[in-house]
Amino acid sequence: MLDLGCGAGRFLRALREHGADPVGVEIAQAAVERARANVPGVDIRRLEADGSIPLGHGEVDLIWCSEVLEHIPDVGHALLEMRRVLRRGGRALLTVPFHSRLSGAAIALTRFERHFDPLGQHVRFFTRRSLATALNHAGFDPVAIRRRGGMLVARAER
Repeated sequence: MLDLGCGAGRFLRALREHGADPVGVEIAQAAVERARANVPGVDIRRLEADGSIPLGHGEVDLIWCSEVLEHIPDVGHALLEMRRVLRRGGRALLTVPFHSRLSGAAIALTRFERHFDPLGQHVRFFTRRSLATALNHAGFDPVAIRRRGGMLVARAER
């Protein structure tokens, strides 16, 4: 299993406690070191400079990528990389923030500049349709997306 954007490693720890042998991947060396310190002995790697995931083709059965895609400038490349490292028949589980039309309108009226700041952390915003389209273009099929509170949860198969 791959935790793409593993952060501090909390999910990796939970997986290992349940008998899994997960791999974590982070973009920055400082994040890799923090996760390694929090979850000693778990395989945590740094994303390659070109955005490639440091795993071989078809090497994982499951990818967990939660609250990460909205921070990635080249989502298309990231999804293609996820598909590359996922074995045929494997699944990717992803979450991204979701704004309903009502909350989107409230954001537009009250804090548009701050929320959509081009120098902010989020470089991308998804609707159910745009997330499904991006996953389909990367070769994931079938794709199922549902809303859970303030996020979209996607299950995609290779």
